[in-house]
Amino acid sequence: MLTGGFMISRSNGILAAAMVGIAFGVAGCAGAPQGAATAEAPAQYPLRDFFRNPEKSHFRLSDGGRMLSFMQPVSIDGQPPRMNIHVQALEGSRPVGEPRLLTAESARDISSYAWKGDDTILFQKDFGGDENFHVVAVDVPTGKITDLTPFEGVRAGIEDDLEDDPDHILISHNQREPMVFDVYRYNLRNGTSVRVAENPGNILGWQTDHQGRIRAAIATDGLNSTLLYRDSEEDDFRTLATVDFKTTVSPLFFTFDDRKLYALSNRGRDKIALVIIDPARPDQEELVFETAEVDLDGAAYSRLRKVLTSAYYQTSTPQQHFFDDSTEKLFARLHGRLPGYEITPQSATRDERKLVVAAWNDRTPGARYIYDVDADSLDKLGDINPWIPEQAMAQVQPVQYTSRDGLILHGYLTLPPGKQARDLACVVNPHGGPWARDSWGYNPEAQFLANRGFCVLQINFRGSTGYGRAFWEAGFGQWGLSMQDDITDGVNWLVEQGIADPSRIGIYGGSYGGYATLAGITYTPELYAAAVDYVGVSNLLTFMNTVPPYWKPIMPKLYEMVGHPEHDHERLAATSPALNAERIRTPLFIAQGAQDPRVNKAESDQMVEALRQRGIEVEYMVKDNEGHGFHNDENKFEFYEAMERFLTEHLKP
Repeated sequence: MLTGGFMISRSNGILAAAMVGIAFGVAGCAGAPQGAATAEAPAQYPLRDFFRNPEKSHFRLSDGGRMLSFMQPVSIDGQPPRMNIHVQALEGSRPVGEPRLLTAESARDISSYAWKGDDTILFQKDFGGDENFHVVAVDVPTGKITDLTPFEGVRAGIEDDLEDDPDHILISHNQREPMVFDVYRYNLRNGTSVRVAENPGNILGWQTDHQGRIRAAIATDGLNSTLLYRDSEEDDFRTLATVDFKTTVSPLFFTFDDRKLYALSNRGRDKIALVIIDPARPDQEELVFETAEVDLDGAAYSRLRKVLTSAYYQTSTPQQHFFDDSTEKLFARLHGRLPGYEITPQSATRDERKLVVAAWNDRTPGARYIYDVDADSLDKLGDINPWIPEQAMAQVQPVQYTSRDGLILHGYLTLPPGKQARDLACVVNPHGGPWARDSWGYNPEAQFLANRGFCVLQINFRGSTGYGRAFWEAGFGQWGLSMQDDITDGVNWLVEQGIADPSRIGIYGGSYGGYATLAGITYTPELYAAAVDYVGVSNLLTFMNTVPPYWKPIMPKLYEMVGHPEHDHERLAATSPALNAERIRTPLFIAQGAQDPRVNKAESDQMVEALRQRGIEVEYMVKDNEGHGFHNDENKFEFYEAMERFLTEHLKP
């Protein structure tokens, strides 16, 4: 999501879509790189076991706790298995009886879903990866499926599930005008809808209060953002504050009396903090919590008890600050039962007495459990990846180094188990976004590459989020320049540490990471022996002219952050790999989804054509039923199998 200006935490509209990349998760743990092997090298595990869909995942509890749902791969009409939703009765905390298949998606996996009460499940689907999502409702007792937004070429999302209203939800979509999103109240019983908020053309997101009333909104003129507020839905919006896009004021949720707003803000500071904004005194933020080291990522609350429970953020690993003794004790009990794992609640009953919790760390996606608060009981639901033992995976280390101009850069290093950290074949993996960050956690890509004998370095280069406003702003206008230098400096650091064999270094990234891959082999071709570009930008001039229509309101911001095709034409041309392909000599593999709405297929086509015109053959994989990244198992398998062959041939781990 674009960082800066106002953000609505629950919006599925423009800002959630305005990403320039896939942000791949990373693994990490404390310690400095070690030179000696600590254990025998583990067996190589099948590639498909790293990237296949789980046997079961996305466990969720119905509001009343009578039903458990989960997703499981199912083959429909002879098609490859897709993740579909199942339901099963619960007795106490244990599933009973046979699960019942609720959906029958055969073209693409369902990526996520949610309960609405005890008898409705909601999910979103797109077609071929075009990101024009439909909102779909399933009546659990009957299995009836209703597409609530059956509009071609329209992007829809759930604005508010209206937890206290059993019959309605709020949906935003851009059917009336492709550039903006209106809000509609949908009746789940009879399928009717009523528009409750019409976008005048400058609203980026909407915010509801705890009663489901639209009480706040974010407007933009392209460079400045305005927080709008009203006391009731009958009133007109009035301005609370206007800030430039470099300043974050992001409403999270209303206070429990619905009179003020909890928000993330860096007004007057470098790091994003949790504050309360009083509409009567909007310029006098009440500080709730901040850290000096990093931005806050968000906050959580108990809807039942009407209390703020925690704030969360990331240093080298996930961190949590508790405001509520009950929540802190709950997490302490869970950590006591599941030592060595991070704990993430993923679902809860309305009375908050039963929870689905995820237990995971850097070496495993972990297991899922039902926790009964009253009985203090923990019942295992399943392992996410039972095919690969946790102890065979690599522990990874937070690392830092200093850039050539003095910035402290943080990242994660994954070393292949059982090998000395000397003269290794290494893969540098810049993240997408670029306004995102690599984070601590299980990463199947990094673990797979480490299992094959590669070391993996992931870098939070300047422009990455989470490290404060100044660090983020340092990336403005620096695609292919200082942002790329930070990656180059990371490669040089690997060599200086003796970890990497300088003749066996590859670079692989998706989206912005794909751009960084192409820039790396264009402007520093001597560094890399192989490169894999996954849905990456190749020409900054054409990229800026082929964005989705709902990005149009924020184009002035993108021009400031990346560059203007006319005003900055010379710089953008100089930093566009497709326009400087004569410099490339590194073997290259490119993968692209034909339906990609963010990085148009033409980005990859012109890169391939520029090299083939020089007589250089490029391995090029295009999937007609994919968009910004491959999601169907058979396409993922083919991509990673090709990548493994390619990197093994050129880097010889």
